[in-house]
Amino acid sequence: MLISMPARVDPLALDRQVCFALAAASRSVIALYRPVLSPLGLTHPQYLVMLALWERSPRTVTDIGAALFLEPATLSPLLKRLESAGLVTRKRSALDERALAVELTADGAALRTQAEKVPGQIVERLGLPLAELERIRVELTKLLEAATV
Repeated sequence: MLISMPARVDPLALDRQVCFALAAASRSVIALYRPVLSPLGLTHPQYLVMLALWERSPRTVTDIGAALFLEPATLSPLLKRLESAGLVTRKRSALDERALAVELTADGAALRTQAEKVPGQIVERLGLPLAELERIRVELTKLLEAATV
């Protein structure tokens, strides 16, 4: 009688890599946002900046960068395009001349009403139960915290 040994798991198998699963899932989910955000005139990175500003405005560039895990070199062009679109203003902070304050314009604040439909549309496009998506978000947040310590 032959006893079969379990197959050795290849630690370098692509389908076993957390980085691959995250990168592929991220690209796929962000692709779902494109047609939903297009009528708002926003790209996904611009949407993230607007989410941060809808939570609190004004905010410094440094504060927005920290909230979004973005470097100033990445954030600056996003803010310039949002300013050109009339959604935000950028000016030196009255409290600290070294800091650049970003504030929603009336149009930027008003866009929030339209954006409130975005999460529901994404949930619908994903086709997963809301509870499952919330569980995934919690797990991803734990992973993000572990990776940034």
